Amino acid sequence: MSARASELGILACPSCDLVMRDVGVGDRRCVRCREPLPRATRDHHVHVTALVLAAAILYIPANLMTMMHTEQFPTRRDDTILSGIGFLWHSGSWDLAIIVFIASIVVPLVKLLALVLLTVTARSGSTWRPRARTKLYRALEIAGHWSMLDVFVIVLLTAIVQLGAFAHVEPGPAVIPFAGVVVLTMLASAAFDPRSIWDGSR
Repeated sequence: MSARASELGILACPSCDLVMRDVGVGDRRCVRCREPLPRATRDHHVHVTALVLAAAILYIPANLMTMMHTEQFPTRRDDTILSGIGFLWHSGSWDLAIIVFIASIVVPLVKLLALVLLTVTARSGSTWRPRARTKLYRALEIAGHWSMLDVFVIVLLTAIVQLGAFAHVEPGPAVIPFAGVVVLTMLASAAFDPRSIWDGSR
């Protein structure tokens, strides 16, 4: 039966990857690069769960509330993300509508579901496909570098909807919960400890 590195008193520097013994006292810094060393924690799942739950709650108003107000005399439009996608589709910009749908609807939802899966299986000590779950976590890390693309697409959608010289577009109240979803999923991914995936496989 294999043992965890923490049980053997061994840890790795998060900055330079130097493997060393955990003395557990004094100035906990890497002997090579002087980076502060993380302390082992068993309650990180609580933080991840709270962040994912908050992001899931914000995902609902982000999609139901008005994302943008558009005025083009004499008409006025109030669009959610979905209605904005429909507007683009029916106006002939189907390629942009697909991009907005994937980046603003599908990607945040997939990130939320992936985080839920990782957190639930890790907390329960599941032995189900740890390698696949590790790859899923790595994919989330890669997606994290592109997380702000969701917000950028909304800004792009706002710019595209401005039709004509007399059009005026203002962001709606859904912008705040949508940005909240992006930020909270980024924080949840960063707070998740991938080593917990293998706890049940010892």
